[in-house]
Amino acid sequence: MKKITLLLSFSILFSLSFSKLNAITRQMEYLDRGLVAVKISSGVYLSWRFLGTDNAATGFNIYRNNTLVNSSPITTSTNYSDASGTITSIYKVLPVLNGVEDTSRVKTVSPWAQQYKTIQLNRPARGITGPNKYGSTGKAASGSFPNGQPYGYSPNDCSVGDVDGDGEYEIIVKWDPSNSQDNSYYGITGNVYIDAYKLDGTFLWRIDLGKNIRAGAHYTQFLVYDFDGDGLAEVICKTAPGTIDGTGKNVIMNSDNPDADYRSLDTTQITGSKMLGTVLNGPEYLTLFEGKTGAELNTIAYNPPRGSLSSWGDSYGNRSDRFLACVAYLDGVHPSAVMCRGYYARTTLVSYNVQDKKLVQNWMYDSASSSGLSAAGQGNHNLSVADVDNDGKDEIIYASCAFDDNGTVLYRTGLGHGDAMHVSDLDPDRPGLEVWDVHEDAASAYRWEMHDAATGAIIWGGNVAGDNGRGMAGDIDSRYSGFEMWSSLSSGTYSCKGVQISTSKPSTNFRVYWDGDLQDELLDGTKITKWTGSGTTTLLSASGVSSCNSTKATPNLSADILGDWREEVLLWDTSDSNKIRIYTTTTPTANRLFSLMHDPVYRLAIAWQNAAYNQPPHLGFYIGGGLANVQQPDISTVKYNQGTTEVLNPQIQLAKIYRANGMLMINSSETIHSVSVYSVLGGLVYQNNNIQNQEFNYQLPEKEPVLIVKVMSDSGTQVAKILN
Repeated sequence: MKKITLLLSFSILFSLSFSKLNAITRQMEYLDRGLVAVKISSGVYLSWRFLGTDNAATGFNIYRNNTLVNSSPITTSTNYSDASGTITSIYKVLPVLNGVEDTSRVKTVSPWAQQYKTIQLNRPARGITGPNKYGSTGKAASGSFPNGQPYGYSPNDCSVGDVDGDGEYEIIVKWDPSNSQDNSYYGITGNVYIDAYKLDGTFLWRIDLGKNIRAGAHYTQFLVYDFDGDGLAEVICKTAPGTIDGTGKNVIMNSDNPDADYRSLDTTQITGSKMLGTVLNGPEYLTLFEGKTGAELNTIAYNPPRGSLSSWGDSYGNRSDRFLACVAYLDGVHPSAVMCRGYYARTTLVSYNVQDKKLVQNWMYDSASSSGLSAAGQGNHNLSVADVDNDGKDEIIYASCAFDDNGTVLYRTGLGHGDAMHVSDLDPDRPGLEVWDVHEDAASAYRWEMHDAATGAIIWGGNVAGDNGRGMAGDIDSRYSGFEMWSSLSSGTYSCKGVQISTSKPSTNFRVYWDGDLQDELLDGTKITKWTGSGTTTLLSASGVSSCNSTKATPNLSADILGDWREEVLLWDTSDSNKIRIYTTTTPTANRLFSLMHDPVYRLAIAWQNAAYNQPPHLGFYIGGGLANVQQPDISTVKYNQGTTEVLNPQIQLAKIYRANGMLMINSSETIHSVSVYSVLGGLVYQNNNIQNQEFNYQLPEKEPVLIVKVMSDSGTQVAKILN
């Protein structure tokens, strides 16, 4: 076969992917191999990423101290146990295709001394409030501090993003003061801080959200993602006068006063619009921060403003200050930020794109003014994002309702509010995705139910009296196809068909991929357990660390941020609350799957995991029955500041794609089946699905200076960006 080198000059590189003919290619982040090495009793255990853009035939070579360790390329897994490895060994992994190693962008690692890596943090200083007390709204104080309440900090919810463009995730940490409060409680809180750290512990920046942002699970939902496709992640969150960005500058609009204090400080006010500790007056902002430096890039007025408290359903700011947030590919190609306010009664969602480093509002839904189906009162303390109607664009699953990509209500079940929800291909025998949701509304026809994610149609459910506060779905039992489900009030564990399979129930918290099989394990607090069919066995019991969010006992983060497709768990060190540990599995597996972070449903779940009552991530497809039918995702990845002539995945270069005399010219060593041409914003400019030739020409439109070309041949899809 003739080898053709692609010689195109462009600043942003799009990788290759195997895809369905008419699928929309999503723009996602470039990742390196994520190689991790851990010292174990029998040598050194290593694992690394198989990327969503990799050729399926790619193998890997492992080098210890620049000496090849394996006798032939590793093609059936992405982990390896090196019996001769020591704590001083230095490792690298090289992808191999057709006997040729790819030596670009190689990184070396040294083994961790134990199953976790400790990251030193920069804990904020302790503080003391003015005169304070706290308690449930309208009730006598649970604690009173006439001389001020001392408070300290511990690491709370975390997220990840590549803020410096090196292909490695940085960790974004939200610091929680010990006096943080739920919306339904009064009490002054300390400031909230958001930090960024590299995996080696390097401290990058700190954002001080200031005294006018209250601390608690419902106030600060922060999004970390590359919103504008420059290869660098940004951070978006709610701010106010008093916020200081990562460079030390005030975040302020117009003539607002950065020193203004809008908190309610009257200790006699324990309910109503002046309830102690709440912030129910003053400006509200939404800010886009640069992920690399924490610098403010753009600040706009938060939409919608709180307005009349009663419009949200109460008089003391409980329901008006219930926020959620997510990232969604509303056009199928580019990520948008969606900021949400309210779900008990009035419900609002506003989507934003990032253009020229500015937040640009796309659409807004407000149940108080929108016609048609109403989402009022149909939300949870969490949300999810997936393409549920199979049009290539994401929908936002808000629990008992869902929103289409254009911000209209797709459906409502009418089952009301709940605390926990899970979205995935829960039942692989049914087409599409399903939702497992629990409910607390007394008028709800179900306390737990599974419904179709695209239509809201109830598939099965159950009902008993009471507030069903917890619900869990995970593929924990290989004897049954699909996920298993259970909840706080359910009488046992159920299959995805609604059949009770056990009177026992495991923990109702998080799921995690940890051992070598394709089923879910269970993460609860600092312990990972495995379902046996009638109970559980313990796989990891971490000591000296703590989970977050009080009785919710959630990790700082659970995500596939290193190594192969199994997930890491982040927990904070209790010795001084100034460190985070990253735990990774050391269990070998013969299953090879691309990085979970290259599955759009999973990656977006990591972006929303920190929202309110944290829920675990799920894949957008089912793997419990095996990986034989799993396809590589249709994604393109963007590498920061890359101006060379290299295709990001160099293994497949079957076509020469170039511009000459205003024409798109394609010469391929294989038969071309289809050519699709997109604008830089993702709009389809041209498509031909029946070419059946090795050469193809097309007159380029003059109005489009930059075009994305997708060529499909027998081996898959090649994507290139050309300048017109």
